[in-house]
Amino acid sequence: MTVLTSSEEQQFSPATDSSADAALPTVEPRGAAGAEVEAAVLAIADRARVAARVLARANRSLKDRALLAIAEGLKSAESAILAANAEDLERARSQGTSAALIDRMSVDSPRIESLAAALTSLAALPDPVGTVVRGQTLPNGLRLSQVRVPMGVVAAIYEARPNVTVDIVGLALKSGNAVILRGGGAVARTNEALLTAIGDALVSVGLPADAAQSVDAYGREGGTVLMKARGRVDVLIPRGGRELIQTVVNNSVVPVIETGEGNVHIFIDASAEVEPSVEILLNAKTQRPSVCNTVETLLIHRDSVALESVLSALASAGVRLHVDERVMARLPEGVEATAVTDDDWATEYMDLDLAVGLVDSMDEALEHIRRWSTGHTEAILSNDLAQVERFIAEIDSAAVIVNASTRFTDGGEFGLGAEVGISTQKLHARGPMGLSELTTTKWIVRGEGQVRS
Repeated sequence: MTVLTSSEEQQFSPATDSSADAALPTVEPRGAAGAEVEAAVLAIADRARVAARVLARANRSLKDRALLAIAEGLKSAESAILAANAEDLERARSQGTSAALIDRMSVDSPRIESLAAALTSLAALPDPVGTVVRGQTLPNGLRLSQVRVPMGVVAAIYEARPNVTVDIVGLALKSGNAVILRGGGAVARTNEALLTAIGDALVSVGLPADAAQSVDAYGREGGTVLMKARGRVDVLIPRGGRELIQTVVNNSVVPVIETGEGNVHIFIDASAEVEPSVEILLNAKTQRPSVCNTVETLLIHRDSVALESVLSALASAGVRLHVDERVMARLPEGVEATAVTDDDWATEYMDLDLAVGLVDSMDEALEHIRRWSTGHTEAILSNDLAQVERFIAEIDSAAVIVNASTRFTDGGEFGLGAEVGISTQKLHARGPMGLSELTTTKWIVRGEGQVRS
């Protein structure tokens, strides 16, 4: 069994490959209960395909009305959502769940307002469906156009993040897709309350509630069936810790858009000024340590005048420093640290911990990042244009940031309305995935009786 790095009670355990018909896949059942789960999840997928056909015909006006109805529905259902979340949090605390994960699981009135505002902003964005990517008229008179169309049925498997439930539903709806969610047992009650409000809102504008469904009731087996539902599910997006993502990537027969963990680096060059460096590091590490765009490793040029000030500010903010020998020798008075290890360099802490190393050159910083980066986000703080341009050119990550916090790698901050996840792969989608990344294209050929000679 592959154990996921979350506080979920359920864990994924990939089922054996089936020999089912390719068009209508099934999963080899594990006894009668397994067969019942399989049938239930595949029925959900079949209903989602029907809903996807309705959404594919929906115009922008209808989809935007649905988004606004969901926004109002979440606010109207606030009491029920908060009560459900309180149950989930009480259970999580009794199980010793970390403070960082509790923060990710938590929903309060401001977060509901924020989710509703994100949906309203999403409604104001252009509809990607029908956008012409390219087109031409051939010498024989055929008129070609490549246009954006919905994926169809999008499934998402993620951990302990109620906000993701709303983000994915909103993006899927606006891009004309039906969605199936596996949000995990840790916030099952919260997700149930959210999806109830979402379903009611969809119906209120004439869209099917089946456009947004969950398989959480079927535990890890439900997730496994989802991974095997090729032909019913068009694309699967995992979002969460490394173990969850790799389990999905390695065991899904449904096409996967891989999101990645965020072992994020900031390099402070010798030319960087002290005050901006301190402010950026504090924001990048402490504003919300439990998310994937939080900095996890700080590299500082040996000639930087910002070293002592940055370390003092981070320590005062409660950050636990894991430092190399040269940084240890230059620790400011009163600042404590532990010796860094290779495990620290490789770790996405998602907590108030930070690995810190001193480097002699840009070459050394780049080599360190190439070795340990997960390809998510890297940042440089520098006033040297040549160094900045070299960093941009040589860093092979989904986002490269210059003189700003890594916390900006986010669909909302990038003006995408929200995000399904941050892709660290290089096919189709890379970086924050918004509306366009949930579409594919089709070629439309218009003729007047032409035949090929």
